[in-house]
Amino acid sequence: MANSPEPVSENPIDFRAPPPSPVASGRRSSLTNDDVITEFLQHSLNVPNLILPDKFFPKQKSVEDPPTIDFEALCSDQYDDANVTKVMESIARIGCFQLVNHGISSDFVRSVQTQATGIFQVPPERRANIARSPEKPYGFEEVHGEEADTELSEEFVWCREQGLKLAMEGIWPIGYSNFSKKLETLMTDIEKICQRILQSLLNINSQKQFVYGNALVQGKELGTVCCFYKHNQNVLSDKWDSYLRYDVIRMLIRGTDYSHALCLHLCDGSSEFHVYSKKGWVSFSPDKDALVVTTGDQMQAWSGSQLYKHVIGRPIFKGEKEDCISMAFLYSPPSIMTNCQTNRGKKISLSQQVIVAILLTLVYRFSVYLYTHF
Repeated sequence: MANSPEPVSENPIDFRAPPPSPVASGRRSSLTNDDVITEFLQHSLNVPNLILPDKFFPKQKSVEDPPTIDFEALCSDQYDDANVTKVMESIARIGCFQLVNHGISSDFVRSVQTQATGIFQVPPERRANIARSPEKPYGFEEVHGEEADTELSEEFVWCREQGLKLAMEGIWPIGYSNFSKKLETLMTDIEKICQRILQSLLNINSQKQFVYGNALVQGKELGTVCCFYKHNQNVLSDKWDSYLRYDVIRMLIRGTDYSHALCLHLCDGSSEFHVYSKKGWVSFSPDKDALVVTTGDQMQAWSGSQLYKHVIGRPIFKGEKEDCISMAFLYSPPSIMTNCQTNRGKKISLSQQVIVAILLTLVYRFSVYLYTHF
């Protein structure tokens, strides 16, 4: 007999979902949320202006003109101890001094600077082919966006690299060859001056041991490089201070891209010369036709950060009617030199001792063989 289905209850259980909870008007809430989100995004997307408090910004200090070194007297070893001490104190205090009677013709320097204006007349679209990069540490410094409006100067780095020569002859075919020859002559004279200054500093500090050379240079060994600066005069007077503050911050953060021992600045006609370091910022008025010499990171390393310090120098041309050109030669010694005592014995490495021992053993065995068989 088949089972009959069970009778269905008269009040079956209701499995339907409960009704949704009441909410406020969706349209008004959506408008309110949109306003809040829009205001949040507007505040979030605005890049804040970096305003440093005065107590954290390095204040400018005016100092007396740094002492001068007579280069002719320095070469003739007729420099008295009082002047030497004065110069050394200036180097230790602000990291620079001035050089006079250096033998470089001011007319020749001006002719090089005049020809250098042709570099900065290269159109921007052609400058991109010779912009500085990690692979090419020479050429124009790229400036992007608002930085172009806050730059007090344009920069171009020249060196003896063959790649630079080929690139410049391509974008400046007329005039570059003559300019390059003049600059090469000037750079050779600058290097001779730097070599003599370094040798004098080593003699003055003969009680200390200094070893210098390109072993301290990181990256490519470029030797001496020349930085050309075109100082723009189209800066409004009320914007000068803010642009200068920006320039100081940028230099203190970036430092210099080239390791060097000395930097010789050719900046005749500048109204001021600024010296920047991590501990301060000083300014003075350079003497006419004088070379301003600043010390670099290699000098600081050689002295153990005690006697010399690394500074960055920058001439200021204010109130000029036309754009001005200045040059800075960053000198790094071409070879390793030392002022250690020459009577010290030369050390022989372990590998050299092993080679000598093997050779002596072979000679001994060969001698024994000849003696026993002949």
